[in-house]
Amino acid sequence: MKILIADDDPQLVRALRITLAAHGYEVVAAPDGAAAIALAAKEHPEIVMVDLGMPRLDGVQVIEALRGWTTAPIIVVSGRTGSADKVEALDAGADDYVTKPFQIDELLARLRALSRRIGATTGAPVVRFADVSIDLSTKSVMRAGERVHLTPTEWRILEFLARNPGSLVTRQALLKDIWGSDQVTDTGYLRLYVSQLRKKLEADPSHPQALLTESGMGYRLIADAEA
Repeated sequence: MKILIADDDPQLVRALRITLAAHGYEVVAAPDGAAAIALAAKEHPEIVMVDLGMPRLDGVQVIEALRGWTTAPIIVVSGRTGSADKVEALDAGADDYVTKPFQIDELLARLRALSRRIGATTGAPVVRFADVSIDLSTKSVMRAGERVHLTPTEWRILEFLARNPGSLVTRQALLKDIWGSDQVTDTGYLRLYVSQLRKKLEADPSHPQALLTESGMGYRLIADAEA
């Protein structure tokens, strides 16, 4: 599996190249944001690893540019620890966030999780409710025959629920999947995103029929098969 590392720290890139190669990954690297975009277009990596503080184009700009044409998982590896930086990167389209300095075992575990996610998209089903269809393989949502635009975070919440139709998904499970930590607490972002999803997908957002809240526990997606 090919990984693109976009980072302007040559020592870190050198260490990651050696470590990842030892675990079977093929590594290509770019020292700045503009070079990262060009290299991604040339090499088509399966996973992209991005630092936020890079010259020419910063990490968020790189993520936004890549999301214009690729669904390859993007993991941010950055020294920025603020929640605002994490939210901005995830909303731009990143799939995970690791804070420097990090343990290599943690990074490898995150990469394995992203690799499994790539495999899970193959032959993924289409989940339907009412006039909404969620295509998990193409990461697209249609309502009454029209494409629905979702932010990356809205899509990740909906995808998690759609992969577990009819099942209770706890708030903590969603927060961990989206923000990547057991320590994340619900600051209202999750409720806001679910509310936005209801506005886009439910006939009556104030009385949802598919995107249900389980009081004190989490959320549940009722697809046609479970209706």
